[in-house]
Amino acid sequence: MNKDILRDAPPLPQASIPSLANIWAKKYIQNLQPDASHQDLGSNDLDEILTSERRSATAAKLLQSLRFASAQAWVKTEDLLIGQLQSHGITSDLVDPWQIAADSRFLLEKALSVYTENSSHRLVEIELNLPENNIKLSSPTQLPNTGQLSVAIANNVGNIRRKYTSIDPRVIGFVSMQFHYSGQMLLNSLPPMEQMVVNSYLKVIDDHLYMPLQRCYEAAANLEYDDIALEAVRQLLPLTSKIARQVSQRTLIMHSDYQCHSGLLSCPQVRVSSLRDIEMFQVYLCLCVLEHSVNAIQQELFPLCVMLYPPLKVSWELVRTLLRLLNQEMYSHLTPTYVNVFEPYLISLTEMFSEDVLSS
Repeated sequence: MNKDILRDAPPLPQASIPSLANIWAKKYIQNLQPDASHQDLGSNDLDEILTSERRSATAAKLLQSLRFASAQAWVKTEDLLIGQLQSHGITSDLVDPWQIAADSRFLLEKALSVYTENSSHRLVEIELNLPENNIKLSSPTQLPNTGQLSVAIANNVGNIRRKYTSIDPRVIGFVSMQFHYSGQMLLNSLPPMEQMVVNSYLKVIDDHLYMPLQRCYEAAANLEYDDIALEAVRQLLPLTSKIARQVSQRTLIMHSDYQCHSGLLSCPQVRVSSLRDIEMFQVYLCLCVLEHSVNAIQQELFPLCVMLYPPLKVSWELVRTLLRLLNQEMYSHLTPTYVNVFEPYLISLTEMFSEDVLSS
């Protein structure tokens, strides 16, 4: 792996940290499989997009637009969330638009920096799910894989999350929304195929902002390698994406007509967000297991969801469906020994979002 990419990576005090970080990074070493509408897409387009020259030109173009996109993104973030400050008792001084925008731009710059680097040759495959049929395109490239970006930005995102969650964890919601909207506005200036490739890099950071991965690594460092909690987490982490897909698909069948702020559950953008949230719940469960405490759910995840889901028009009944299906999938995929490790925190999570606490 390119040593420059690892320059900002945190020190690794125990073997348990690279174990978990390695498991998470491997989740990104896989083919890109986004949904796409019918477009005039050909393998020659992908060949060109993946060249070093095109990637550098794209990054330069996006960086030039970044400040304007960031300003527009804050307008959307503020419109969606500013009403939550008073209703949730969040101190307005904690939400600094300039600092949040600056941190968001910094992360986007880091992603684009890795995007322009050259790594070892590999084959990129993109499967396009079109109405008529599926088309699979492939092209050789030196584009670093998204796992390398995951390693490169882990420490930076961890520090940013820590800065915003240390006083009031809900403020990270403003940062995450700002990053998301900034990225979406930048992507809109690219042709569809290139949007798919670049978005796979932005999604890595989006995931890290929502998920306390760095905190998981630090908690793992305090445990012996063969600790049952660490073994349970090592079994679950590689399965989180698979479990999320199954929960998302089953939820879509049960709530096929449900519409949230961004559209129907079946919309590609909404499905991506749903998958991320289901993985987020699993990562928080992992953190609880590693810390032997429910604090991460009580003090961070639950307040964040209570702030974000109502303006996003995500009903508590839908959340309860997700949690019920997540519970079933975890019981299905994990051995009884490891299920028992997660069970107290699964119960706590379910109780916090129950109907007698949050009515629809």
